[in-house]
Amino acid sequence: MASSLPNNPSLDRLKADARRLQRGVTAGDQGAVDVVKRCHPKPSIVLADSTSRFALHDAQLTVARSYGFSGWPALVHYLRIAAGLTVDPSAVDEDALDKADRFCALSALRYDDDDAPPRWQAAADLLADDPTLVDRHVWAAAAASDVVALQRHLTADPALARREGGPFGWVPLLHLTYSRASLGRTQVDVLEAAATLLDAGADPNAGYLWCGMSTPFTALTGVFGEGEQGPRRQPRHPNDQALATLLLERGAHPEDQQTLYNRMFRPGNDHLELLFAYGLGRVEPGPWHRRLGEAMETTDQMWARQVGWAAAHGFADRLTLLGAHGVDVSGVTVVERSVPEDPNERDADGVTALHHAAREGDVARIRLLLDAGADPSITDGRFGTTPLGWAEHAYQSEAADLLRPVTP
Repeated sequence: MASSLPNNPSLDRLKADARRLQRGVTAGDQGAVDVVKRCHPKPSIVLADSTSRFALHDAQLTVARSYGFSGWPALVHYLRIAAGLTVDPSAVDEDALDKADRFCALSALRYDDDDAPPRWQAAADLLADDPTLVDRHVWAAAAASDVVALQRHLTADPALARREGGPFGWVPLLHLTYSRASLGRTQVDVLEAAATLLDAGADPNAGYLWCGMSTPFTALTGVFGEGEQGPRRQPRHPNDQALATLLLERGAHPEDQQTLYNRMFRPGNDHLELLFAYGLGRVEPGPWHRRLGEAMETTDQMWARQVGWAAAHGFADRLTLLGAHGVDVSGVTVVERSVPEDPNERDADGVTALHHAAREGDVARIRLLLDAGADPSITDGRFGTTPLGWAEHAYQSEAADLLRPVTP
């Protein structure tokens, strides 16, 4: 099953958690006992005399299972593998970087709170001020999709196609697929740059573990883009379909779990249609499954997440597509998307339907909600912000233009 480890997990911290749990159980702490009851496979046995003795290995087993692992050895095995694959883009001090590395960092879709168009424009400005940045190293050339510069680097050293480097320790292909700098590259330019790297031996399944999370962020993940912050802050690559097709033709595995997660939030199934065309749901486990094992989500869990979200958000066409490709959608009830009876009703986070529509840039739904009496001055319970603030934060300019005149 998929692990639920915290960001940037450390073995030392988890060992400390196990010792803390052991002390809590022997001290009779009810919270600690409840964790054992919930996560240990034989709680009644290990808790029978827990006030006098609760073994450390039982505490470790409990901790491991609480994070989705079968046992402590499996957790330790994952952490050792993850140590060499983990990247936390937010931890990079961009001010301390040289210009070429700064260009790479600013270009990249990083999946943190700083993802936004001004960063990618700053990268484009940096390259415009100094076009020789692409000659400094192969990672800058890849981030710029500069075919000529890439060919120069690879002619000098073909092994650079698979070498990790740049500000995040990424291989060049990741800098190409995650780059969102507006450089005026044509689709032909981008595909030729990607093919140049692949021809030189770049791995189409290259990726990294974002903050140690067990779902890999692959080259395909970068191409397909999107995610929790929305399509303006975390956009698709401008040439997403053509570039993804190239990667799939060159061997990228179609069961890309992070792509499916990132793209499940909004309507539109072009990513699924392409992945199904290249074997999604029909192929054997890929290299990341073989490498990470039980830390990754199972295929059944992956589909359950997709089906559940589609049903809860009225994506009936997605359910039809999933069902047509053998995914079990039986018994699923699609929630029809409609205006709430109370248009100002708040969810558990104090967020209204108008906030959500503003963040998604759903102009038609914003109009429906306003016509139904939604109050644009209501602030949410998470950030104390109006729907207009949500639209502006998500760079949904059309939604912001609609809400601005009616927001006090």
